[in-house]
Amino acid sequence: MTRHIRRLFTLGCTLLLLSSCVSNKKMVYLQGAKDTYAVPKDITQAFELCVQPDDQLAISVASKKLELIQPFNNNTLIGGGNNSVTGANTINVSSGVSYFQVDKNGDIEFPIFGTLHVGGLTTRQISTMVQEKLVNENYIPDAVVNTKIMSFKVTVLGDVKNPGTQTYQGERLTILEAIGKAGDLNNSAHRDQVLVAREENGKRVVYEVDLRDEQSVFLSPAYYMQQNDVVYVQPNKSERVKGSTGYTWLSVGSTLVSIVVSVVSLLVALSK
Repeated sequence: MTRHIRRLFTLGCTLLLLSSCVSNKKMVYLQGAKDTYAVPKDITQAFELCVQPDDQLAISVASKKLELIQPFNNNTLIGGGNNSVTGANTINVSSGVSYFQVDKNGDIEFPIFGTLHVGGLTTRQISTMVQEKLVNENYIPDAVVNTKIMSFKVTVLGDVKNPGTQTYQGERLTILEAIGKAGDLNNSAHRDQVLVAREENGKRVVYEVDLRDEQSVFLSPAYYMQQNDVVYVQPNKSERVKGSTGYTWLSVGSTLVSIVVSVVSLLVALSK
């Protein structure tokens, strides 16, 4: 009788270990990252957000002579090109700052210079272009120009705690940060099938990211979010047991362990 009890106990422990291993494999993010980056590695994936239609820009022009920057001091959001409505969405501003909305062609209407094409450019490139125009055309010889994208939107849908569209300040947001701002994935979510839908150069592309695989995350073109990206987290298809596949196995394993323990207890009681 004792030999059978030992076998059952060993079986129960084995099932528990197996269920735990399956759970970790399915649920843990960035597996292998600790070993891969044990020695720090250079970041080879350069990132600069490019301006797209409907972006709102803040362009500041600085000079020692305040009277020279008055044409560039504007307290309204100026729409782009001929497709805009001027004077909408009044914003409080500081001296020397103008606000623009990029039109569908990627253009803005800039004071003095008229239509400027900024679509596809980085904020650094826009600043350089405007500054060179002001200096080379003798409008403001000591001009210093700075451009910022005021905000951009990313939508996170699917099996996350707080799905929806959120607006982010600044120009750098990673997929991990976007998911974190959505409250992280639910236990029932597929961590290996996260989709990112994006519009690039007039085309729609979809990337798939496996959050468990550090290479899939860090080397993905979708690691850095862009304006209007849509992140979709697929739910697990299991309907019988609530939770992800890993948690399903864990639940099944725990149930079997409980059964084994009960049987062992019963056999011990009978053997007395």
